[in-house]
Amino acid sequence: MNNPICLNSNSYHGFTLEEAVTGAKRAGIKLIELAGVIGWTEHVRNDYSDEQIAKVLKLLADNDIKAIGMCGHTNIQTPEGQETFRKNLHLAKKLGVSYVTLSTGETHGDESVIGDDAELVKIIQDLGAVAKDLGLVMAIETHGNNYATGQSIIALLKKVNMPNVRLNYDTGNVVFYGAIEPYDDLDASTGSITGIHLKEKAGAQNEWNFPAVGRGDLDFDRILKTLKKNGCTVALSIEIEFTPAGPNGVEDVHESLAFSVDTIKRLSA
Repeated sequence: MNNPICLNSNSYHGFTLEEAVTGAKRAGIKLIELAGVIGWTEHVRNDYSDEQIAKVLKLLADNDIKAIGMCGHTNIQTPEGQETFRKNLHLAKKLGVSYVTLSTGETHGDESVIGDDAELVKIIQDLGAVAKDLGLVMAIETHGNNYATGQSIIALLKKVNMPNVRLNYDTGNVVFYGAIEPYDDLDASTGSITGIHLKEKAGAQNEWNFPAVGRGDLDFDRILKTLKKNGCTVALSIEIEFTPAGPNGVEDVHESLAFSVDTIKRLSA
């Protein structure tokens, strides 16, 4: 398999980064995408001191895990959200990651309607310039009411026209937010992908139900073959968000992560 497996630490929402690292190590995962979403999963924060950042890096190094990306979602349509995201970019630089994911609206429950996207394009370009100066890629995630599919984000990226602003494809979000299955959309999107959130989806389209990979309704054999066919070798960042009730403790997350890894390895064999 050419796609390395990664843990999106948002899978451990409600638990500590130390617990996420323990789960990754148990599952044999060497890469992590750090959740730094203020007010949601704060495994890293943009107000960390250099000492706190050094502690995070030591935790990862001691467990032979490398941070490759960071989830930095804020509502960039607001001045406050833009400033928070700039701070997230500077944190990402200190953490040594290569990309930061973001969305175009509210972190959760985004029901905004964007008609004229000229202002959004300008906002993304301004933030993209900051990211470029820091040597970072910004990856816009398939998420929310306006840009829930890969193809819709690709259309946005063409207007932004910056090589370091790319796509983060979330296989579960395109169902939940975009009301489509990911297969053809993913096939048309692979050329723009920097990161992928390998997320399962179960239940009704608008039901918050994101179990372990292999325990839902998505055809991951088809998804992995699509990536292979298109030569897309980005890391497969496993994200498990369960149901609104959440997991039955941290061991439930550990088991779900291990099951997801086993599923991906079996399908990729």
